[in-house]
Amino acid sequence: MRINYFIFFLGMIFKCSQLHAQVSTDLWVVNTEGKGGQLKLLSKTAKILTNRPEYDNQPSFINDSEFIFSAADEKGNHDLILYSFRTSRFTNLTQTSDRSEYSPSLTECGSYFSAIVVEPDGTQRLWLYPVTGESPELLYDDILPVGYYDWYDGNAALFVLGEPNSLVYVRGKGSVDTLDTDIGRTVRKRPNTSEISYLNRKSSIETNLGKAFSIASVNLKTGVKKDYGFAIPGSQDFIWIDKNHLIMAKGNEIFTKHIREINWELLGKIESSSHQGITRMAYNSESNQLILVINRN
Repeated sequence: MRINYFIFFLGMIFKCSQLHAQVSTDLWVVNTEGKGGQLKLLSKTAKILTNRPEYDNQPSFINDSEFIFSAADEKGNHDLILYSFRTSRFTNLTQTSDRSEYSPSLTECGSYFSAIVVEPDGTQRLWLYPVTGESPELLYDDILPVGYYDWYDGNAALFVLGEPNSLVYVRGKGSVDTLDTDIGRTVRKRPNTSEISYLNRKSSIETNLGKAFSIASVNLKTGVKKDYGFAIPGSQDFIWIDKNHLIMAKGNEIFTKHIREINWELLGKIESSSHQGITRMAYNSESNQLILVINRN
């Protein structure tokens, strides 16, 4: 699949009907300054990177000047795309007409791009794409359907769709631990720890803004579970900006919280008449950039 960038830019959202309905999204970038608890959002620097009716989604930085994401063409096929801030260019990492790739990430070893692949028969599994351009490799052929994931110690923690959804960690061949059940779609390694974090839908509170789910983690070395307070009501995507600080969004507002604090603090708002509703984000502390996925009106 080849995307014509002279006519369109890119876009996508994970097309798993069991998770959520598709909406049209674009990628934005906004600069930041400071680190951790001193982070500031330079809202006036926000600008759109993609702008078309299809889908841009699931960005992930691979270095201080490039990130990868999943994009759909006008036929609904999804490929992995690399964007470079140095050249302001988009490059197809995959061009597949018989399958779609989602949730791209660079593996810890740096030798592969990983992605959730919807295969020709509809099966959803985790695949590895060598950065050298060689043929992709299927990983964990018996774990499916996979929705989301993150890496720790060379193995993946996986969101597996089901009734309810579950979080599993693959310790080795034939050794798969179920860490929790009834989780939200975010699966994130907590930086500089052995913890995988996620939304625990079994633990929630009712607020005047709606239901808020607990942000939980499990230590993959010790098995100890922790709770880091509650997510913003109505939001299900969070990221870590360092070991102790989280970011979430509600509407076009972006918030941060220290893990020991209860309340979320406003960082800033993205002003736009064409886009409303930030979901996924990616942060790069080296380049001081925050990538935002925002729904088109």
